[in-house]
Amino acid sequence: MHTEHQKRNISFELFPPKTEKGFENLKHSVAELKAEQPAYFSVTYGAGGSTQKRTFDTVNWLMEEQITTAPHLSCIGASREEILEILEYYKSIGIGRLVALRGDLPSGTGLGDLGDLSHANQLVALIQETYPQQFHIEVAAYPEFHPQASSPQQDLSNFKLKVEAGADSAITQFFYNADAYFRFLDNCQQLQIDIPIVPGIMPITNFTQLARFSDACGTEIPRWLRKRLEGFGDDLEAIRGYGKDVVIQLCERLLAGGAPGLHFYTMNQSKPTLDIWQALGR
Repeated sequence: MHTEHQKRNISFELFPPKTEKGFENLKHSVAELKAEQPAYFSVTYGAGGSTQKRTFDTVNWLMEEQITTAPHLSCIGASREEILEILEYYKSIGIGRLVALRGDLPSGTGLGDLGDLSHANQLVALIQETYPQQFHIEVAAYPEFHPQASSPQQDLSNFKLKVEAGADSAITQFFYNADAYFRFLDNCQQLQIDIPIVPGIMPITNFTQLARFSDACGTEIPRWLRKRLEGFGDDLEAIRGYGKDVVIQLCERLLAGGAPGLHFYTMNQSKPTLDIWQALGR
């Protein structure tokens, strides 16, 4: 059974909705997820004007609802001044937690448009220098290694730089191979990295969408899992049922192995996440 401590160490990622209907759906999902007393909700951040505004709108609504919120902040393509302006705004509305990321280049951006900060460790350092003790800083970790890293060693070195710059804890990219997570923790231990590293969990609801995400972010869908999911064809109910069992087993193994909590990529849906979390024992 879960302890209360583990129960509080659940967190949920949301993305800013593009439509009014999407926003209504988000409010409904948040109301249901909030009942599980998560440590916080994170909100993804797209570079560029309209996407940025949607992030701020979502963050503002969550704060008005008195929900602990951790906005994502990416530095690529932004000037130092723009980043400081956003940090000042977040401080002014009471944000105490951030997810600091390098971020992806906006489409159509060349290498000459990287902005003043081109790596997440530089963003972490800027936050800590300008607002010491103001924000709890989460960073990203990649148990199966960042797709753009030239080697696993380089990826671990980059992660260590973020920790040395002042990261407080990390959230992993989603994965379905628990061994990859535990091996990553062992590697971090060897490098004297001792911040909590929380596994990111992606419920399985749609195989086509999952395969697209996985290809984009370098996450491996193990062959046995890919083949089973492909075998269900268009039977969404079978995919969801099988996927739920797989992810519940993954979470059980992670928590039994000492994972400090779970961070769910909810895709703004409450049911798939709640089905898994509640099956783990409340």
